[in-house]
Amino acid sequence: MGIIPNVAPDKQRLRYEPLKEYLAKELDTKVELFVATDYAGVVTALAAHKIDVAYLGGLTYVQAQEQVGVTPLVTEVDRETGSKEYLSGIVVRDDAPYKNTKDLLEAKGKFAFGDVSSTSGSLYPRVMLDAAGAKCSTSTLAQCPPLSKISFTGGHDATAQAVANGSADAGGLEVRILHRLEREGSIPKGRLRIVETEKVMGYPWVMRSELGGKAAKSISSAFTRMKDPQLLNLLQAKGYQRVTPADYEAVKQHAKELGLLTTDR
Repeated sequence: MGIIPNVAPDKQRLRYEPLKEYLAKELDTKVELFVATDYAGVVTALAAHKIDVAYLGGLTYVQAQEQVGVTPLVTEVDRETGSKEYLSGIVVRDDAPYKNTKDLLEAKGKFAFGDVSSTSGSLYPRVMLDAAGAKCSTSTLAQCPPLSKISFTGGHDATAQAVANGSADAGGLEVRILHRLEREGSIPKGRLRIVETEKVMGYPWVMRSELGGKAAKSISSAFTRMKDPQLLNLLQAKGYQRVTPADYEAVKQHAKELGLLTTDR
């Protein structure tokens, strides 16, 4: 199974070891864990049949659909929203003068995205910037006037650090990851302030469609019957619910409009 590195790959690999063991037991099969160095690497591995099951962001899933037949199975019930949706946010330092996204644009600030294929670290921050009046390029993603500079940090934790240390005036990231970084002490609580949020359909666990309906049912059931509180806590989930391609139509439409449907960057 493949995992997108929404935080540093070594941390991600360690976090998902207990899930690997759980699935191996529930499915009565050997499970190998693969964490790519970037989001596109997981899509490439799916297309090359090097992995069978993957944990993807919504954007990475619709990008994968362009290359390989994949079936979405389940997503987590988020502990913060109590639903299949979670929050993408634009953050600034607490002492910054910006009260909203428009203020940032008027100041022609520097903005940090996560991985270019991140749903809550790239696509939805771009949606919020666009709604506030930015003219982000759909072909050259590092241009988003009137913002003066665009950077891609590779992950939500790196984006939070970039804003906290002043190398970016604002950044787009997953709100629940920010809260986890605050709990862990990586980011001092209160250092960053959220100026806007947008709801996002949860990360789907997907499988290569050619594995068939029996595999889809078995893997989905392994997730939906998960009850171990320690494992759920590690995964920051209240539980899991099934999802369908229709749940990600809004993500796909936004990706088309903003030039993010392809992983070829």
